[in-house]
Amino acid sequence: MAFFFEVVLGGLLAGVLYSLVALGFVLIFKASGVFNFAQGAMVLFAALTLVRLTEWVPFWLAFPITCAVMIVLAFIIERIVLRPLVNQEGIILFMATLGIAFFLEGFGQTIWGSDIYTLNLGIPKDPAFIMEWLFDGGLLVDKLDLFAAAVAGALVVALALFFQKTRIGLALRAVADDHQAAQSIGVPLNYIWLVVWSAAGIVALVAGMVWGAKLGVQFSIALVALKALPVLILGGFTSVPGAIIGGLIIGMGEKISEVYLGPVFGGGIENWFAYMLALIFLLFRPQGLFGDRIIERV
Repeated sequence: MAFFFEVVLGGLLAGVLYSLVALGFVLIFKASGVFNFAQGAMVLFAALTLVRLTEWVPFWLAFPITCAVMIVLAFIIERIVLRPLVNQEGIILFMATLGIAFFLEGFGQTIWGSDIYTLNLGIPKDPAFIMEWLFDGGLLVDKLDLFAAAVAGALVVALALFFQKTRIGLALRAVADDHQAAQSIGVPLNYIWLVVWSAAGIVALVAGMVWGAKLGVQFSIALVALKALPVLILGGFTSVPGAIIGGLIIGMGEKISEVYLGPVFGGGIENWFAYMLALIFLLFRPQGLFGDRIIERV
């Protein structure tokens, strides 16, 4: 029984890492209705910037500098890419984010290099044993995963309060519902997009910190965004808490299926389980567990 709970806990903590990337997708989609394919590249760019800056300045200084870089990046994206595409079709904006993704991947590695860099967050590498009072020997967990869970929880609370309790949050939701209607009542669309892309950049930085500390800062971090897609489908593209719940379901399902079904089917289930589950949701509940149901009346 202790082994089963250890597998479940490991899966839940791995799911939190997926959720950190999915939060950036949700943030932009919720505020603008645009699926930001560049979120994975933003995670890579933020992590590269942070880890290379720590070679010259302390971490406590490199972090705010990287935050400033991501805000400047958001300003450039809004001014050069998004502003000329106001009120265009969603597919056009999606293709624009695709171009941003390839540009950031290449530009980031041109500036900062393409080697694998080690990012040290000061978190001990040795594993921790928890719940020793309940299970003989306790449950083995990674301290970095516990840190990621705490960070993800704090981000969810902060973003939920931001969307629900602030005037900017209400304006973001209005823009997502209808760009033209929001502009007609005085909502500054360009300013709203700047705010939301800046926030998504900060979320990308946090995700890049955690993934970079776990895997090393390298090109493959950008591909983590592909694993966030099933998380979005399960939780819903417009739900901040759904990004966390979806990540937990995906992470736990992957670990359980790999450990208990892998020996039966020959292994490798962890690589495709999330996409199979996402396909089932697309067939029966395409809006996800917490997404808004779209109703069109004709």
